[in-house]
Amino acid sequence: MGEIFRQLSGLLEHLGEKRIGVLSLFGTEIRFDVTAIVMSWVVIVLLVLLALWLRRGLRQPVEEKPSRIQAALDALIDLLQTQLSGNFSSERLAVTMFPFVSTLFLYVLLSNWLGVVPYMMSPTQDLNVTFGLALLVLVLSHVLAVRFKGGRRYLKGFLEPYAFMLPINIVGEIAKPLSHSFRLFGNILAGTILVAVITAKFMPIILPSALSIFFGLFFGGIQAFVFAILAVAYINVAVED
Repeated sequence: MGEIFRQLSGLLEHLGEKRIGVLSLFGTEIRFDVTAIVMSWVVIVLLVLLALWLRRGLRQPVEEKPSRIQAALDALIDLLQTQLSGNFSSERLAVTMFPFVSTLFLYVLLSNWLGVVPYMMSPTQDLNVTFGLALLVLVLSHVLAVRFKGGRRYLKGFLEPYAFMLPINIVGEIAKPLSHSFRLFGNILAGTILVAVITAKFMPIILPSALSIFFGLFFGGIQAFVFAILAVAYINVAVED
C-alpha cells in the first residue's frame, strides 16, 4: 500500500503544474498558460485541415452518386439540424445558430479527444479555456436577446416577474458561465486524475490506455454534446418570449 501511494504521489506531483508565459503590454503583465494556448491552436488547425479534407469529397456534379464522405456529412448535418430544431423555440433561430453550435460542438469534441494522444493535453482541461467558451455563449445569448426582443423588452426581462428580483436575475446570469465552464472543466480534469490514480495502482499499460481511450473518446463525446446542448438552452431562454 505504501508503494502505491508513493507511485501515486510521483504521478500527481506535476499534474497541476502549468507553464506560465508572461507578456508585457503597456506596462501590464499578462500571464497565460502556454500549453493550453498551444493545444487550443492545435485543435483549430486540425479542424481547419479536417474541413478542407472533407470539402474535397464534396466537389462533384449534382447528378453523380454522392461519395461516402458526402453521405456521412449529410447524415451528420441532418442529425444536428434535427436536434437544434427540437431544442430551439423557432426554426429561424435554429437555422441562424446552426453554424455556431456545430462549430462549438466540434471544437469541444476535438479538444476532449486530444487528451487521448500521448504527450498531448486536452485544452478543456484548463478552466480558462472552458470559461472563455462559456463567456462566448453568454455574450452571444444577450446579443441575440437584444436583436430578437429589442432593447426595451430585453431590459424589462431583468425585472420579471417582480422588480425586486433584479439582483437575483443578475446573479443568475453571472452563474450561467460559471456552472457551464466548471462542468466541462471538472469532468475532463477528473478523468485525467482518475487515469493517473489507476495507473499508479496498475502499472501495466493496457488498463490505463483503455481507461484513457474511454474517458477521452466516449466520455469526452458526451461532455461535448452536453456543453453544446446547454449553450442551446441558454440562448433559447434568452431570446424566448
